[in-house]
Amino acid sequence: MPDGAQLKIEGQDALYKEYDAALADLDAAKNRWVRLSPAERIALLAGMKDGIMQVAGGWADTSARKKGLTPGTPVAGEEWIAGPYATMVGVNALMSTLSQLQGKSFVDHLPQRVLPSGHLGVTVLPHSIWDRLLLSGISAEVWMQKGVNAANLKKHVARAYDVPVDQRVGKVALVLGAGNVAAITPLDVLQKLILEDQVVILKMNPINDYLTDFYKIAMKPFIDGGYLRIVKGDAAGGAYLCKHPVVDELHITGSDATHDAIVWGVGEEGAANKKAGTPKNTKRFTSELGSVSPTIVVPGPWSAADIRFQAENIATMKLHNSGHNCIATQALVMPKGWEKGAALMDALREVIATSTRPTWYPGAQTRLDSYAEHGGKVERVARGNDAPPVIIGEISEDSHNRSCEVFGPALGIKELDGSDPEAFLIAAIEYANTELWGTLGANILIHPRTIREIGTRRFEEILADFRYGTIGINGWCGIGFLIAACPWGAYPGHTLEDVGSGIGTVHNAFMLENTEKVVLRAPWRPFPRGVLSGQFTLLPRPPFFITNRRQHKIGEALTRFEYRPGWLKLPGIFLNALLG
Repeated sequence: MPDGAQLKIEGQDALYKEYDAALADLDAAKNRWVRLSPAERIALLAGMKDGIMQVAGGWADTSARKKGLTPGTPVAGEEWIAGPYATMVGVNALMSTLSQLQGKSFVDHLPQRVLPSGHLGVTVLPHSIWDRLLLSGISAEVWMQKGVNAANLKKHVARAYDVPVDQRVGKVALVLGAGNVAAITPLDVLQKLILEDQVVILKMNPINDYLTDFYKIAMKPFIDGGYLRIVKGDAAGGAYLCKHPVVDELHITGSDATHDAIVWGVGEEGAANKKAGTPKNTKRFTSELGSVSPTIVVPGPWSAADIRFQAENIATMKLHNSGHNCIATQALVMPKGWEKGAALMDALREVIATSTRPTWYPGAQTRLDSYAEHGGKVERVARGNDAPPVIIGEISEDSHNRSCEVFGPALGIKELDGSDPEAFLIAAIEYANTELWGTLGANILIHPRTIREIGTRRFEEILADFRYGTIGINGWCGIGFLIAACPWGAYPGHTLEDVGSGIGTVHNAFMLENTEKVVLRAPWRPFPRGVLSGQFTLLPRPPFFITNRRQHKIGEALTRFEYRPGWLKLPGIFLNALLG
């Protein structure tokens, strides 16, 4: 009888044969895929919607249980919103764009303006009546790179579809799945299939490969057509696929360490290859790799209610998914000497204490211990239900907590001179740009009156220098992940040698190319308090807030709405939103 080592080798050989068979199927289908019409692709996506709805409940409940949550409780609603709902939103958005691909007419409906910096700004949200009702007060504007203007914008949109059908050449892409958020993987697959015109082999992340059967049902139309294969495996399996001759391109949502191991190799060999500029893997490689994300708190005339609401906002930025998010706030940049600062930190501690989501991502405790070791005077804020305390420390000159993503419930505080709001904002942006690792997402909390005092034009001039892929103004940049129309990825300019937060974008349902960043704006105050102060928004406490008491009900209701939108579904959503 074979020993354990022999059994492992035989199991690995069998797995590699499965990979080879899957890649052979995709290789045979890749040129058929590129010739499918937009109508045929829409039909596949419509079938995917049916599949998502079929498994949505089991998908969300299984994700919750695997992360230590009880299905049917408010916090488990995160798994509805960041799973079936976000995926359904992405599918709907792509179907809409494909239906208007002739002449790229969907671009004609996107408001455009020239920004103070000279860039072209393209508004992608709100785009429909549903956006205006369900995301009331939230807007998203894509700032294009220099050289893109209103006259040539369509040349920078959906470029894969500019190639005549009879000249298109199929490719096989490998997507290495993310382990933390359930919607990432299917949305990455759609990026390759629909925007980049490539068939896909998806290698699941071992951390959440319990979702494999749900994904196979949700994406069954693409599997049945021969355009998608889903496989499991460990790091060795991933390495086999990365260098497989049938695989033309790679995409990963993960860490820069994994990216560099694939491109350059590991250990001394990897360091030598990087230094010499001789990658082991020369295939085109796109990526989303996280960051040490900052939230900048600009001093201003905050009321007590503002302080409480923004404390909930910050706590959500940090503790959604227990901090296991690539754009979880890690650096809170505070104005030194601001009279409201102590009250905000006290309110933040109170909100943190109510959060009971466990730490579940592998290696989290080791990273938290290391963070605390480098955090100066460290405070541990206790939480209920045996959830580990949240570490609040200092961001000092020690580079560790400025350069290492903690990927867990830890927060660093950095104080800068706050005597003048505009000067503070400029200094805070400079600090984030030059001292914190990564460029994926950042946030600014600023009172509307302070923006008016600075001047709207001047405020946007300052924003132009903020080098992050998504910037949230009074709302978490993570909203950009949920809004399929937003390009999601690092600020452009990273290279294989210095990959930072990654190369390329995903989601991006309007298929915009040469984008620089997304600027999201959210209401300063929730409904109804915002309306009473002259703010025209119907958005109450956002459903993804960790303090929302109806998140589980809202998440399921929103998913069902996206599956079959209709006016009769709105009252229930609004009622749960108000009660949240």
